[in-house]
Amino acid sequence: MKTLGVPNFKTSPKTRAADPKRVWQAIIWLLLSALLLMPFGVMASTSLADAVSTFTYTQNMHPLGFSGREIPLDNTIPGAGVFNSDLAFWGNLAFQGTYEGFRIIDISSPANPVEIINYTGCTGGTTIGNQGDVLVWENLLIRSWNSPVSAANASIASCGGELVGQGFEGLNIFDVSDPANPVLIKNLRMAANTTPVGCGSHTATLVPDLTRGSLYVYNSGSSGVCPGIDIVKIPLANPADAVFLRREPSGRSCHDTSVILGDVNLATCAGGNGFTVWSFDPSIDPPAVGSLEDPVQLYSRSITGVTIGHSASFTWDGSVLVFGHEPGGGGQARCQATSSVTDRSLFFFEAQTGTLLGTFVHPRPQTNLENCTWHNFNVVPSDKRYVFVSGNYQSGISVVEFTNPAAAYEVAYADPAPLVNPNNPDAIELGGDWSTYWYNGRIYESDITRGIIIWNLSDNVTAGAMKFDHLNPQTQMISFPFKGTAFGRFKAAANQQGVVIFGESAADDNSGGGGEEDFGGEDHQH
Repeated sequence: MKTLGVPNFKTSPKTRAADPKRVWQAIIWLLLSALLLMPFGVMASTSLADAVSTFTYTQNMHPLGFSGREIPLDNTIPGAGVFNSDLAFWGNLAFQGTYEGFRIIDISSPANPVEIINYTGCTGGTTIGNQGDVLVWENLLIRSWNSPVSAANASIASCGGELVGQGFEGLNIFDVSDPANPVLIKNLRMAANTTPVGCGSHTATLVPDLTRGSLYVYNSGSSGVCPGIDIVKIPLANPADAVFLRREPSGRSCHDTSVILGDVNLATCAGGNGFTVWSFDPSIDPPAVGSLEDPVQLYSRSITGVTIGHSASFTWDGSVLVFGHEPGGGGQARCQATSSVTDRSLFFFEAQTGTLLGTFVHPRPQTNLENCTWHNFNVVPSDKRYVFVSGNYQSGISVVEFTNPAAAYEVAYADPAPLVNPNNPDAIELGGDWSTYWYNGRIYESDITRGIIIWNLSDNVTAGAMKFDHLNPQTQMISFPFKGTAFGRFKAAANQQGVVIFGESAADDNSGGGGEEDFGGEDHQH
């Protein structure tokens, strides 16, 4: 392919050797062209070595592969703010959400991941709020659109080649049967002040009902004016008939919802000042109470000092619920040595009762230039130990062993140096690790401004971990008994923080507040 504007430096048919002067001119011209074409502030991580060059990591962490999608730090450069977000997996494909669409990456060789497509067809005139949380099921990809399209952008905001209209926020549903050519199936509107009333889709969680040929999406709007889970039904036979069914009240904003199936059948919404837990029975025909369309609330848990509940996950036996929160909305430096203990803490609860079992304080103080909280994580599928891997913004990856929730400890980490914008060196640059998940023996890190980094962990704490043919990290498709030593199943932590409200009365607990995250811009949230 001919590059426009680049001189043709081939010698003429009569020339046997290139003129040295012309060769040097060509080299200098190409170098200058590269500098002109490279936006100031872009991190040019063209290789795995470049991508992890500023990282400090434990000896049991080994960088393995890298697929770059690099974002400028300088906000005056096109592409700034169009961040990378969450991950999902189907077989040997990884799906990475972005603020303008999603990426599909072949990870059949984790040391050499290959980008199949960087789909950029979901744009709203602004990147703010359109964070692109992703779900995948066979040939379907479901993507979150969080913030309403303004009147000024209504004529240009689109997804999949379709104008979405003023006020749109909700779910984008794609056919990805040909990963190189995604095709829009439906933009499902769930915006405020329309029918159905909603707050868009900040994050979404997949709940398959294959017996009845449907997928449910437990959608989280992350807003106090929409306190609950919006339940969406997608018929597998005709996904274009996807429809909003109802809102399950939670008494709090729901930032993220997690589900465990198998013999456990629990769901939890993290948001506001804590979390809410439901049970359901997939054998009950919808829309009856207790079915996937109408889960039964067990309790709601508030935690002293928590204002933005963010994420939760279960151990694979369903005994322990891991809860993380996002002080400062994710854009602030809340892992400093001077930060409060609560700000730096992750919590472990007995899943059935909400009893506090232990906490774990972030062990590596970060600088005042590094946005940091516990962010997105999952539990390694093992029946021998409880271990989770977590992405924590600019403190990077943390691997934590919590078989005894009262005495959790960090097994491994990979921590990058602070991001610095030469134009504004004293400001916090939003970046780092959006999410980190364990999938089939590897650790996959979605870095906000770099792309995907794949790691090996050489440590026996993950020995015997199960492998799956797919993973939506907030959906644990199975459960299995724990065979390790779980320390008395468990002794409750001595210092109980907060209040547990049992039963449906929890729906009246509005102390969770709005739960909105603050990134220094209107509706800019993670």
